[in-house]
Amino acid sequence: MRRWSGGVVEWWSVALLASSLGAAEPHLIDLPTALQLAGAQNLDVKIAREKLAEAKANHESAWLQFFPWLSPGAGYRKHEGRIQDVAGSVFDASKQSYTAGGALTAQVDIGDALYKTLAAKQLIHAADHALDAQRQETILAAAQGYFDLAKAQAAVGVAQEAVRISQDYENQIGRAVEAGISLKGDELRVRVQTERNQLTVRQAQEQQRIAAARLAQTLRLDPKVELVARDSDLAPLALTKSDATLDALVGQAYASRPELRQSHALTQAARETKDGAVYGPMIPSVGAQAFAGGLGGGTGGSTGSFRDSEDYFVGLSWRIGPGGLGDFGRIHAADARLKQSQLVGEKLRDEITRQVVEAHTRVQSQGDQVATAKKALSTAEESLRLARQRKQFGVAYVLENIQAEQELTRTRNDYLGAVAEFNKAQYALGRAVGSPVVASGK
Repeated sequence: MRRWSGGVVEWWSVALLASSLGAAEPHLIDLPTALQLAGAQNLDVKIAREKLAEAKANHESAWLQFFPWLSPGAGYRKHEGRIQDVAGSVFDASKQSYTAGGALTAQVDIGDALYKTLAAKQLIHAADHALDAQRQETILAAAQGYFDLAKAQAAVGVAQEAVRISQDYENQIGRAVEAGISLKGDELRVRVQTERNQLTVRQAQEQQRIAAARLAQTLRLDPKVELVARDSDLAPLALTKSDATLDALVGQAYASRPELRQSHALTQAARETKDGAVYGPMIPSVGAQAFAGGLGGGTGGSTGSFRDSEDYFVGLSWRIGPGGLGDFGRIHAADARLKQSQLVGEKLRDEITRQVVEAHTRVQSQGDQVATAKKALSTAEESLRLARQRKQFGVAYVLENIQAEQELTRTRNDYLGAVAEFNKAQYALGRAVGSPVVASGK
């Protein structure tokens, strides 16, 4: 997966900050920039990055269980009254003692620490793959958002062109009414169509602004900054291999999808946890302590006799029962978690297979729809041209011209929709097979 450099992101942050402080002017953005911003700025990506940092920190904490800790300090003890000596005699005593120094202590459950460290390492891998998966998902959302914006932007142009056509025809009919060769009702019909087209323009502008705000949210930009797609001419892109078989695409997805690698790492972590429950208690725990300092005191209120004092201790132990040998409940729970992780992995493979089949089907279908819509557009343009020709010779009716203009507008929008969905489907297929497209190419 390509890692984005910070240059474009930093430039855009400064540019948009300046734009938000000044007048609300449209800000051009192209597809590669949108994809770079999505990979660096999106909050979901940042959250996934922090989860990776947390997993690394947990792994460091697991490693620290193998190391001793130092406990510097001082102590004071005072006794008055009855006490028993080592021979068993009981007598009165008045004494005090004090210590000062440091103790180096280690209590390592080697088996538990070992398997926890191995599991934590697998969780780092899982979090790293989760970050890749989130980055790919965000890039897909940015690409789809960009094409939605480009489509809405082009739809505004189509609606404005429809207004221009109907207004031009309305002027012609108006002159014909003044000359007495056409009816006033014909002029009103064309005027209604013009006003409906003007309404469509406003609706298209609304959708364009909404699409810009949604894209800004995905890129984590200020939604008040109005984004405008630099690619004003929406055209079909060639981003995927059209001759790739479905089996090959599914195989590529199994080999490339970070979600599957994440699932494998989680399964490995669950397996390490189970092994820790089964074999960890067989490895003895090691306890050790070393004290170096001084000891002083004496009978009554004496505070002298302070001299160096050292103590050492090393021991091995095994734990039997809860949390140790024979804790079958812990073993069964760890085994159940391992089986759950394996089943989740199988379910994920089925889900990825469905995604690949669905995306592949959409790419093929949308490609055919683009070709069909392109032919329909040519037909609609020719139909309007012929209707205008017949009108000039007094053959066609006003209604025929209106219908031809309506069909042309609908067909243009159908073509734009087919192209946008075709491009989005190709990005979705790239995401489904684990090889997201990070740059556009016409």
